[in-house]
Order: sequence, then structure tokens, then C-alpha cells
Amino acid sequence: MKKFLVLTLVLVLLGATLFAAGRTEAKTDGKITIGFTVPGLQFPFFVTMFDEAVAYADKLGVQLITHDAQNQSSIQMAAVENFIAQKVDAILISPITTDSLVPAIEAAVAAGIPVATVDRKANTDKVLIHVGADNVEGGRAAARYIIEQLGNKGTVIELEGTPGASAALDRKAGFDEVINASNVKIIVSQTAEFSRSRAQNVMENLMQAYPNFDAVFGANDEMIIGAIEAMQSAGINPASKVTIGFDATTDAFAYMKEGKLDATIDQFPGQQASKALDVLVEFIRTGKKPASPVDYINPLPVTK
Repeated sequence: MKKFLVLTLVLVLLGATLFAAGRTEAKTDGKITIGFTVPGLQFPFFVTMFDEAVAYADKLGVQLITHDAQNQSSIQMAAVENFIAQKVDAILISPITTDSLVPAIEAAVAAGIPVATVDRKANTDKVLIHVGADNVEGGRAAARYIIEQLGNKGTVIELEGTPGASAALDRKAGFDEVINASNVKIIVSQTAEFSRSRAQNVMENLMQAYPNFDAVFGANDEMIIGAIEAMQSAGINPASKVTIGFDATTDAFAYMKEGKLDATIDQFPGQQASKALDVLVEFIRTGKKPASPVDYINPLPVTK
């Protein structure tokens, strides 16, 4: 009897330890449920990712609980906490900034719920995988395009994304690296928070302070479109400047067709979400971890 009680206690403690370390056993019963939260559906890029993720989850036979964080970290934090309370099988998240969701992500993993990040990274090693575009290389590609179009001379205005967002940091790093090694000069670099309206206001002010510029880089399409609208309002033909955005959104293609925008960088949001879902579902079903904790898709420039 004593030996039986000792063995039972060992098994209980072992089970608790495995749970605290995260789910590693195979899941074979019931439908898989995954919580999915994106920074905000006011951004066309995330609308594309959202729609393609929902379609792919349906193809996998996975229930996706979707959430729009409305570009507020507190709302996204509450969503992840709610996913934990619902005991979802996994969480897929594009965190608004690198640090804001770390406590929630680590709490989910501690509760035995695997987490994958997509597009934007989180400053923690607890995620099962990060799938995103190589935003540094995307920034480099945008810089190379401007240098080529300007004949390796002239000036450029740089519109940065949301401060603290990994995509904004990486795109700026790649862009600045290549531009600074050329004869093209960045005359000013300022955040416009990935927002079209914010970029329009920022660009209006920058054009007054820096009227002589040859090119504009927006770290997403919303910002470059806002900059183009500011130029048009000021009587400047955007076709007279070199302009490039990032995300390959529907609006960007429309502006390119009209001759207002020269290029954009495609980072394939649907592929990012699909790859992350594949990894999560495989881990839930078999306990298999990905070969690498990071999977980058190479972004490509798209021109008219």
C-alpha cells in the first residue's frame, strides 16, 4: 500500500511538471481550436493575413477564434488572457510591439498552450516559432530600388512604422544600411505609425521643412499613400518623385496603376500565417517541434 501511494504521488508530480513545461503529448481527440489576434484590421496588410488565415484554417479543419486588437496593446493582452481562460489548443499572434505581449505569451506557454508569432516578433524565446518576412532584407530591397531609380544620387524622406514594432525596426535597419552605403542621403526619418492619415500629416510638415527631396520610402503602403496624398494636396506631382511602400496591398496596386506610386514590397502575409498554422497544428497533433524557431519568407519588390 505504501509503495502504491508513493508511485501515485510520483505520477501526479510528473504530470504537473509536464504541464508546466508546456504541451508535448500528441492530441488525437476533438477539433483543434486556435486563438488568433492581429494588431488591427484598419491595416489592409492584416486584413489580407486575417482572411487568408481563416480560409487556410478551414482547409485544415481547425477552428480559428479571431480577434482584432484595434492597435492597442492592452486590448491584445486581454485577448490572449481570454484565449488562455478558454483553454484553446494554441495561439497565433502578431504582437503590436516586441515587448508589450511578452507577459501574456509567457503565461500562455506556462499554461501549456503553444504560441507562434507571425509578421511581428515578440521579445521572448518561449514561442514555438516565429514566421515572418525578412523585414531587414525588405528594407534593403526598397533602398536598392531608390538608389537605382535616382542614379545613386539625391535625397530621400523616410517614414518609419510604429515605434517598438519589430517590422518597423527591421525595415528601417535594412533601409538605412543600404542607403548610408550609397550616395543617396536620408534628409529626415520620422515615424508615421503605419497610418495613412498620420503619414499625410507628417509629410505635410516635412515638405515645409525639407522642400527639396527626390524620393520617399514608406515602411508600409498606408504611409506611402498618405505621403502621396500630401504631395498632391501641395501641388506636387507624385510621379515626379521616386516612391516605394511595403506590403503590396490592393490600394498600393491601384496607386501604381494610376502612376502615383512606383513600387511596393510584397511580404506574402497569407503564406506567413499558413506556415505558422501548419507548425502549430503539427505540434498539437504529434508533439513535433519545428526544425528552426524562426522561418523567414524573402520579400520581393513589385513594380508597375
